[in-house]
Amino acid sequence: MQFKDKVAIVTGGTRGIGKAIVLELAKRGCNVVFNYNKNADAAGALVKEIESMGQRSVSFQINAASFEGAKTMVKEVKGAFGRIDFLVNNAGITRDKLLALMSENDWDDVINTNLKSVYNFSKAVITQMIKQKAGSILNITSVSGLMGMAGQVNYSSSKAGMVGFTKALAKEVGKVNITVNAIACGFIETDMTASLPQEYKDKMIEMIPVKRFGKPEEIAKTAAFLLSDDAHYITGHVISVDGGLAI
Repeated sequence: MQFKDKVAIVTGGTRGIGKAIVLELAKRGCNVVFNYNKNADAAGALVKEIESMGQRSVSFQINAASFEGAKTMVKEVKGAFGRIDFLVNNAGITRDKLLALMSENDWDDVINTNLKSVYNFSKAVITQMIKQKAGSILNITSVSGLMGMAGQVNYSSSKAGMVGFTKALAKEVGKVNITVNAIACGFIETDMTASLPQEYKDKMIEMIPVKRFGKPEEIAKTAAFLLSDDAHYITGHVISVDGGLAI
């Protein structure tokens, strides 16, 4: 699975799963562009790491929930690289609360960052991919969108929305050689899960058949496969990488 001279956009690329996907694609010869929200130092360091592998990279400081921001970023990537082969919609946040305590902002922030961003970037790249008659879109969703999680009505809703988006768009664009898939992540070792209380993490591990959290690199390797030509007869599917949690 080599991606020499291919061009990928990854949203939320500086941390956790997003960073692992960025590095996995770069390692396989892909030029990788990503956005970030706040940490310019982390973004700059990641660009340098990609360039040290011999690939081109650019970072953009934009909010993935911004329609105009996504549109501008994609336009600049097309101008600089001439094509866009892959889009990985990874940007995501949590604002966990019971629904009775959840504010409107808690709901809106999660839906806009996690789900509207998928619309923003997919809308921005799809015309170019149709012109190319080639491309792959990969949405990073969660088992929370398949099972539902107490205290995550907003997050579970956003991730379930990504599943429906994946299946519907796959039906629209399959005829022009574009695949659309998703990975439903379980509990992965990231900053997001590191902040969970240890008691809760222990309880979750007991529910996972393989008895551990996953690693970002395990998601990244699955992502590389789904974007590759080896998986080009797979579309509209949600692959769970969760240690068996959602069985």
